[in-house]
Amino acid sequence: MLNSPAMASPVARRLRANLTYAEQRLWERLRRKQFNGAHFRRQRPIASYVVDFYCHEARLIIELDGGQHSEQNEKDAARTRELKSLGFHVIRFWNNDVLENMDRVLERIAEELRTR
Repeated sequence: MLNSPAMASPVARRLRANLTYAEQRLWERLRRKQFNGAHFRRQRPIASYVVDFYCHEARLIIELDGGQHSEQNEKDAARTRELKSLGFHVIRFWNNDVLENMDRVLERIAEELRTR
């Protein structure tokens, strides 16, 4: 299910090197256990996917969706269902939410960390 760092895919490496602006902004807040002491990883291979952010202790996956996701709702829903079937909890935010309302995004993440 969860691929080890030694098995990190070339896709994951490329995505880590080319974060979107919204991903960069959220990563600044999540990295180095600075957010509620939770350890997040970015662009983490899980099953056949590379998820945007992952907290192992909470089995929490955070996905950021840009404009292209408005046209792939069913694909995203299937991805979320599969990850949930593997025991992960998935929350999604639009890039605009991260860029325009970071405080609310962080509140939501904190709520999930408390309940997990």
